[in-house]
Amino acid sequence: MANNWKRRTSEEIREIVRKALDQNVDFREGKFLGVPASHLDENVFYSDAPFLRDAPYMSTMVSNPNNIGCHTMGESESFFEGTQNIERELIKICAEDILKGKEDEQDGYVASGGTEANVQAAWIYRNLFIKEHGAQHNEIGLLCSADTHYAVYKAVNLLNIKIYTVPVDDETRKIKPSELDRVLKEAQNEGIQNFVVFANMATTMFGSVDEVNPYVQALKKHNFRYKIHADGAFGGFIYPFSASASELTFQNPEITSFTLDAHKMVQAPYGTGIFLIRKGYMDYAVTEEAKYVQGQDITLIGSRSGANAVAVWMILSNYGPYGWKERIHTLLYRTNILCQKLDEYGITYYRHPDLNIVTMHAGQFPVEMAKEFNLVPDNHHNPKWFKIVVMTHVSLDVLMEFTEAVKSNVKT
Repeated sequence: MANNWKRRTSEEIREIVRKALDQNVDFREGKFLGVPASHLDENVFYSDAPFLRDAPYMSTMVSNPNNIGCHTMGESESFFEGTQNIERELIKICAEDILKGKEDEQDGYVASGGTEANVQAAWIYRNLFIKEHGAQHNEIGLLCSADTHYAVYKAVNLLNIKIYTVPVDDETRKIKPSELDRVLKEAQNEGIQNFVVFANMATTMFGSVDEVNPYVQALKKHNFRYKIHADGAFGGFIYPFSASASELTFQNPEITSFTLDAHKMVQAPYGTGIFLIRKGYMDYAVTEEAKYVQGQDITLIGSRSGANAVAVWMILSNYGPYGWKERIHTLLYRTNILCQKLDEYGITYYRHPDLNIVTMHAGQFPVEMAKEFNLVPDNHHNPKWFKIVVMTHVSLDVLMEFTEAVKSNVKT
């Protein structure tokens, strides 16, 4: 199943991280006069605390490596070679073992989150359309479903391009083909010739998954140039393991890039989004003025904590591919039990069968109950839906407590 992803013992993980830190500079030793960085302030963060010997992530935090740049291509800052190597292995795990990319044919880096990774994709494709096709800003659009994460609105605002959203069916959450055709005709009439397309691998509110082919067929029909980005900020660490077949992988030639987000299902520290893209595209985001950075900088964020990459690598290495799949199946089992109870009590909801989000129509039980169990609404001012996300901390006991409350309070 996996060429790069292996399950490792805690001792093996500690030793690999220790060796990586030995490859990085130690600012307490040597002569590093020109580097605008240092270890964490030792008056606050104790570098000689005994527990650090058995805490590889915290040790990395204290040593404070800056993993600036993209380490899957060209040269990088030599000061932090050890943690760069761990990040490089993490990117291969995500691109090749999880998303089925060919060996060494993808680039990527650990971003500050899914939002940054999504903006990075739109930034690259906007620049590609400008450089390769002479496009003006008003000839470039971003195409997505109405359920797409609000990050796309940040992207179009920052990049000075226009967004085109396609309405979805209220029950299936799939884009409406007739509406897609209408939106594309509208865009064409407004002078759009190029599209950055976002396909969802589990939307934030519903966990719905977009089909790529309807986009491709409609875009080709209307003769648009396009690049497709798959937003797997929520589903990227679930759907590839739960779906019996998926077109949302690097095996699909229509998809050029992906967002994953380790600080959701992987339970990594916040600041661990992952951006992945086929080779040959990162150069469209190069900042040539960053000449003092070895290898220059081609990421939106610039300086990045090497500790975040280490954290994600540690978690995935602790489980290995089979342990991770078992973990996902446990969450889906709990979600299935929840849905069985909701069906029994006549509660209507949307749930993609391969994902762990259950989104219920509002008005079927008291709002106070939704607040008691901390359900999340689609709109805090006028909710039409409430969702449950079956994360690791959401036990069957709590889910059954919720369904019993539903049974007692259901509105008929």
